[in-house]
Amino acid sequence: MKTLNNPYFQFLLAVAAVLIMPVFMKSGILATEILIFALAVTACNLLLGYTGLLSFGQGIFFGSGSYIAGIMLTRTGLPVGVMLPVAIVSGAALATLVGWFAIRRQGVYFVMLTLAFSQLFFFLAYTFSDITGGDNGLLDVPRPSFGGTILSSTWSYYTYVAVIFLVVFALLLRAIQSTFGRTLIAIRENEERAIAVGFPIKAFKVTAFAISGAVTALAGALHAMLIGVAPLTSIEHHTSEMILIMTIIGGSTSLIASVLGAASYLLLADWLSVIWPRWLLLLGLALIVVSLFAQKGLWGLLEKLVAALTSKQEDAKTQDTAEEK
Repeated sequence: MKTLNNPYFQFLLAVAAVLIMPVFMKSGILATEILIFALAVTACNLLLGYTGLLSFGQGIFFGSGSYIAGIMLTRTGLPVGVMLPVAIVSGAALATLVGWFAIRRQGVYFVMLTLAFSQLFFFLAYTFSDITGGDNGLLDVPRPSFGGTILSSTWSYYTYVAVIFLVVFALLLRAIQSTFGRTLIAIRENEERAIAVGFPIKAFKVTAFAISGAVTALAGALHAMLIGVAPLTSIEHHTSEMILIMTIIGGSTSLIASVLGAASYLLLADWLSVIWPRWLLLLGLALIVVSLFAQKGLWGLLEKLVAALTSKQEDAKTQDTAEEK
């Protein structure tokens, strides 16, 4: 159990996942999409798993990153090296605004506020079609270039995204292991006690929102460059729901679970869509099974399996020691 939750071990698992996917997957687009949504799910996990905030506003930040990529790369001609920092800062600023208002309420009222903000920003994107492209979105979003060569190949772009993913994942692992991360867990476990100790919980929650928004906006920008479009669907509430479902399926007890959740959702969706046009019904059944029998997600099941195997090994060693005596 300690090994599974060790940050160095989790980073090694993330590196292993990045290296294994090109070997076993035929579609570079699907593999890249898994890493991009793993970033977004990791950011959601920071709010849900470590701060205890169930937010339906993640689509706002994902969509904002997507639109910034589309606007800056197609209308201004600025390079990706400028666009990505702008997307990250804009995502953090939007998340700070949403978080500052939403954390003033708790429970179902907090959830409803984030959902209301999600709807608000969706209709803003739909209304200002001159900027966002409306239903059509922003088309012909180019991919970045490296050494003067455009990363047009899906696997070359996968490598580009993989490097960004590993850097961000390592930074988030460092953040949750710091005093900041441990304070978020304290707020999640007992907010009143955290207040009594003297923690400025509102500042910590808003900061968690800002970090989550920044990472999610980065994921949105990378996704726009992957598919070549900044669509209106990237900012609608369905995107928030999808990111939350991935978080729940993977489990909110560790960051590496976010990678497992994103991969499981996207691979299952890809497989089921080939079998049956109404594959969302089957995906819904899978989510019901996870919710009923694996409240800690797939990562929680893995933790139980490892704990059971470790317990059996310890019992066997104890029995052998007793027989020798």
